[in-house]
Amino acid sequence: MSSFSISLSGLLANDEELNVISNNLANMNTVGYKAESAQFQDLFYQELGKSGTGDPIQVGVGTGIGSTATQFSQGTIESTGVSTDLAIQGDGFLQVQRGDLISYTRNGNLSMNSQGYLVTADGAEVMGYQALNGVVTAGGALGPLQINSGQVSPPKVTSKMTLAMNLDAGANVGDTYSSSLAVYDSLGTPHVLTFNFAKSAPNSWTYQITIPAADVGQTGSPVVLKSGALTFDGNGNLTSPSSDVSGISATGLVDGASGLNLTWSLFGAAGSSEVTQVAGPSSTTSNQQDGYAAGSLTGFTIGVDGTISGAFSNGQQMNLGQIALAVFPNTQGLLRTGSNNFMASLASGLPTLGVPGTGGRGTIADGALESSNVDMATQFAQLILAERAYQANSRGITTADNLLQETLNLIR
Repeated sequence: MSSFSISLSGLLANDEELNVISNNLANMNTVGYKAESAQFQDLFYQELGKSGTGDPIQVGVGTGIGSTATQFSQGTIESTGVSTDLAIQGDGFLQVQRGDLISYTRNGNLSMNSQGYLVTADGAEVMGYQALNGVVTAGGALGPLQINSGQVSPPKVTSKMTLAMNLDAGANVGDTYSSSLAVYDSLGTPHVLTFNFAKSAPNSWTYQITIPAADVGQTGSPVVLKSGALTFDGNGNLTSPSSDVSGISATGLVDGASGLNLTWSLFGAAGSSEVTQVAGPSSTTSNQQDGYAAGSLTGFTIGVDGTISGAFSNGQQMNLGQIALAVFPNTQGLLRTGSNNFMASLASGLPTLGVPGTGGRGTIADGALESSNVDMATQFAQLILAERAYQANSRGITTADNLLQETLNLIR
């Protein structure tokens, strides 16, 4: 009796659907997991003949699982606060590599291994574009992303300095005032410059800019790098010099750095003077300079475009690399390999890799993870339907068995 095999095919198919549903429920808390659904299809048909009108008389032989469709809908983005965690908002997969094996994943639960490579939970290296001297070449050579904890931000020599200050208009001739500022040479060594002011006449001051003698290989009193005069009008505005003071140079630095060549900015962007002379104590409200010392890497963040930006102890930031995302012509054709990984197949087509946020690729959410997209209510509803279908097919086998017993009893 073919009804046995037909009902048996229903049992087997519904058992496979129960496996799919059970796997979905088991992975409700798996980061980046995408739910599956079993798609049934009828099997072939036996043609018994034709009706009087010529219509075919056919009897099917059962059912089976035609395909398992993956639901690539977006999972909820949940913040973790962990700098190495990331979530993909939109389409795309991280390309990861373990040895020669290339895989793709939505699981952004990343960490750094002992060599500084950004890796997944199962140790696969995350692929992207490495930066060279802080510059990322998107679309360049793809490779494992390495974040060197010993990386150094190079120093920058000071070229411009500014003092926002007031000189007391009520000071007596001969009164003095000093202010200091640290600048950096080409090796990142700081040097403290001292600005000495002396009132020479009403609305007139002289200045000297000095550096410690030891910094330039000398002994004794500080070495004068620049001197001159400041003149103010009756409103306390600087009238002379009428432009910034340049040519403030220091050579022979004992640390072997290139000589300093500085400019003292006396005027702001709007043309207003940074140095004023009004009644009130002489004081410096702020000072600035554009140099800095070398710095070591203290942490990093990942931008929406996948750019890994390193923060350094000298207050600077520098790009360390950029994560790449892969998209496929047919995501349903991807092969699941476990550990939340997929592999490309002939059905999926070849991946196209690029920068997040371009070419239909999603963006990156830093310090967050994508939750599983399994909906428990939907799975429970499917579970009930699969149970009912299984029971119905088992009833078909029971009925066929009873009929077979009746047939056997006919010959007794």
